[in-house]
Amino acid sequence: MSGTTLEQFSYDNKIVKYFGAATVIWGLAGMLIGVIAATQLFLPEANMGNPYTTFGRIRPLHTNAVIFAFVGNAIFAGVYYSMPRLLKAPMWNKTLSWFHFWGWQAIILSAVITLPLGLTSSKEYAELEWPIDIAIAVVWVAFGANMIGTLITRREKHMYVAIWFYLASFVTVAVLHIFNSLALPVSLFKSYSAYAGVQDALVQWWYGHNAVAFFLTTPFLGLMYYYLPKAANRPVYSYKLSIIHFWSLIFIYIWAGPHHLLYTALPEWAQVLGVAFSVMLIAPSWGGMVNGLLTLRGAWDKVRVDPVLKFMVVAVTAYGMATFEGPLLSLKNVNAIAHYTDWIVAHVHIGGLGWNGFLTFSMLYWLWPKMWRTNLYSVKLANTHFWLGTLGILFYALPMYVAALTQSLMWKEFGEAGRLAYPNFLETVIQIVPMYMLRAFGGVLYLSGAILMVYNLIKTAAAGSFQEEEADEAPALAKHVPTGGEFWHRAWERKPVFFTVLATVAILIGGVVEIIPTILIKSNVPTISSVEPYTPLELQGRDLYISNGCVGCHSQMIRPFRNETERYGEYSKAGEFVYDRPFLWGSKRTGPDLHRVGGKYPDSWHYHHMVDPRTMSPGSLMPPYPWMTTTIMDHSSIGAKIRTMMKLGVPYPEGYDETAIDDLRAQAESIVAGLKESGVEVLPETEIVALIAYLQRLGTDISKTTSANP
Repeated sequence: MSGTTLEQFSYDNKIVKYFGAATVIWGLAGMLIGVIAATQLFLPEANMGNPYTTFGRIRPLHTNAVIFAFVGNAIFAGVYYSMPRLLKAPMWNKTLSWFHFWGWQAIILSAVITLPLGLTSSKEYAELEWPIDIAIAVVWVAFGANMIGTLITRREKHMYVAIWFYLASFVTVAVLHIFNSLALPVSLFKSYSAYAGVQDALVQWWYGHNAVAFFLTTPFLGLMYYYLPKAANRPVYSYKLSIIHFWSLIFIYIWAGPHHLLYTALPEWAQVLGVAFSVMLIAPSWGGMVNGLLTLRGAWDKVRVDPVLKFMVVAVTAYGMATFEGPLLSLKNVNAIAHYTDWIVAHVHIGGLGWNGFLTFSMLYWLWPKMWRTNLYSVKLANTHFWLGTLGILFYALPMYVAALTQSLMWKEFGEAGRLAYPNFLETVIQIVPMYMLRAFGGVLYLSGAILMVYNLIKTAAAGSFQEEEADEAPALAKHVPTGGEFWHRAWERKPVFFTVLATVAILIGGVVEIIPTILIKSNVPTISSVEPYTPLELQGRDLYISNGCVGCHSQMIRPFRNETERYGEYSKAGEFVYDRPFLWGSKRTGPDLHRVGGKYPDSWHYHHMVDPRTMSPGSLMPPYPWMTTTIMDHSSIGAKIRTMMKLGVPYPEGYDETAIDDLRAQAESIVAGLKESGVEVLPETEIVALIAYLQRLGTDISKTTSANP
């Protein structure tokens, strides 16, 4: 290229090092919390006898740590290394890069503090309260601004496929996070969702499913498209397949959220759309897997000896398995078996441990020697990590599949007399305890492998010399580029803003079609005249239920199956949830469904069950909550809570926020008097009284004989 002036610049490896180190540190923390949570499911003593370390509170801590801390930091490390090199330009603004790094770590730290304290919205994968949600949005936008700034200052004419996925991930996560997090604050760490009941469920799983899609999948596909060809020293198998893969994936994925709500009170049309698009998803997903695996043509001899490629092959295969299983689970007949069982837990962890975990490990093993200008300290240790991790996944997932089939078959079994063969939910729980033990063992194996990796990376760094700034040179981007005769997608790749707008339109269509009619057309949620707002004490009890993460083990959604109506009572109706902010339908039954528990047991039963579950339910694995009988609940916020609910449309009487405390005290005194007759002495301000009030309300708005629209 005679006569072309080369511009000199450098890439910042320091930010990559910091994000990589954060990936490792938070990864170990998240996995350790996961092992503790897995142990709690067969050993209640592992809840450690205090409110901060119970399963209900550390489960969301585990999911947030592995998704947003471990996987999130891995995404950022991968993007900050690959994007500048693909665009032949340093990241646009170093200050934004470091604001992003420290802001993200501060958000994670706030989650570590608030979730064990019970400060939660209870929305799955979106548990953090409103001030932290705002911080997430600000830091995420800073990340996106830095990416777009780098695109504008690039020296490379076209955007490589990895960058398509980075851009789509940025835009979609921003949209999902903002709309799902809409809430009205009550106080600094308490808010109520802008949506109620059915609408809240749909918006949450539009977010929840697509958080998996656009945080755990599309950014990692971008990383796969960069790091797998680099590690294999082979070009991507098919450019045209990557185009089909990208556009079909981001368009179809956004529609699939309702498959999490099959056989629930969600309108049937939304369920059908969710199933149809979920089944279609297998094509683009497998297109990506095939493109990844076929990139290794001619390099399979390297896979045998290179641990980086070993991890990548299993990661891409796990992606293929998880994206086959997802559409399978979205079929209504399969979902009827799998939903609320451990099958869903197994499915999520095949993707999390296999796809996200292994691709992250491979990327770190590839990056560390590059940045420290040395060789990996020990290939043998990396191979040992690979086999420990692989065995860990097998010991985790296979017992969960066995547990799931056991759960589903026992829940649905009827005896010769036409009655439930196993009417006591605990009979199922006791049967699957050995599977829970094996699952925890698998977690220990996986964590052990990660610890070996940390040692290996530390020794690799010690043996080398870190290159903080990596020099490069390239000609400036030509200002006028002829467009005639250029392949249409190549033309799009030269226009990053236009490309981003197209991606945004593609992801908005599905959400708009599903969510807006559910909110605006009232016939989607038939009302039931007997359903009334929660009393002030019940509202306090509900918030306590949310704070303790009870929804992590108990559903509140009885599906229209004979075994469920026989076991729990009348199936759930959409109109029963119109005052539920947030909805609490749950996604897993480690304990029985509670939607019709109101009036089923006396108040004293609930009291003793919370103090020591095994006295009321021998063999129960639920942790005891004895502190609830002595912890005084602060009811001073009830006026603010009632006012917030009224602003959201809950029909409390005018001025009720001023008198609500009187009704609260009267109901508390009534419960205390009833407990006293049963030989239980307790103060009316204690947490247990509010929780009993809420539990005794559940499902009592309609009786079994009520004929309401389903």
